[in-house]
Amino acid sequence: MTPKSTERATIDGPAGALEIAQNIPPSTPRGIALVAHPHPQQGGTLDNKVAQTLAKTFFALDYAAIRVNYRGVGLSEGTFDDGPGEAADALAALRFAQDRLDAERALPVVLAGFSFGAYVQTIVAQTVAAERLVFVGPAVRRFAAAVPPDTIVIHGEEDDVVPLSEVLAWARPQALPIVVFPGCGHFFHGRLPQLQGAITGMWHTTWRGHARLPGA
Repeated sequence: MTPKSTERATIDGPAGALEIAQNIPPSTPRGIALVAHPHPQQGGTLDNKVAQTLAKTFFALDYAAIRVNYRGVGLSEGTFDDGPGEAADALAALRFAQDRLDAERALPVVLAGFSFGAYVQTIVAQTVAAERLVFVGPAVRRFAAAVPPDTIVIHGEEDDVVPLSEVLAWARPQALPIVVFPGCGHFFHGRLPQLQGAITGMWHTTWRGHARLPGA
């Protein structure tokens, strides 16, 4: 299943109005996937192709996919806060989605982020009990703590923004597996369908160290 339309809205956020994009399945979603985009001072927005691919991936897995333009990006008000404020914006978008779709807060939440967005999600994860984390090209230099052992981490071999060596050095003490795309740069140009397929495949076959049946 692919999203036929993207709903855009402006909601109240901690620093003013926040622009969000939503892809909502036609039936009751199996969860909510909050997607965080890359660094806004380097052109990152909710329309970033990797962020869109993450939203498309989780929509196809029957999750409601929510993206937010951080403060100062697009129609969102406020100014860049280097992480904490952006995490507060992401949390506001998640709470909005929960109020709309999950008043009892019973649906599981997935936190997915690309580059700087992965760092933002490590802050969000301090507040939200996430079902799972998914990081693509994570800006690990900013990370302050280890992540759960079932976190999906995908990185490009030829990433010149976040060198693969830094990601391996971060993952090694945690014995955390990294999926490496050979010959791939930071923005996964020409590899987005493969990125979606890799996440979908891991979602169906591995869950917290245990085998899962497709569709389970």
